[in-house]
Amino acid sequence: MKPFTIMSVAILSFIALGHLLRMLFGWEVIINGVHIPLWASAIAFVIFSGLAYMLWRESRPNK
Repeated sequence: MKPFTIMSVAILSFIALGHLLRMLFGWEVIINGVHIPLWASAIAFVIFSGLAYMLWRESRPNK
C-alpha cells in the first residue's frame, strides 16, 4: 500500500472508532447550543467505516 492510502485508511478508521465510542458510552455533543443526537453518530460510523473499508480493499493487490 502507498503511504497516503495507509494514512487515509487510518484517519477514516479513527473517526469511525470515535463515533462508535460515542454511541457505546453515550457521550453528549453540543455544538453552538445544539444537541447532536446519537443516531447521527450511527450514520457517521457507517459512512466512515465503509469508506475506510472500501479504500483498504481497493488498495490491496489483485490476486
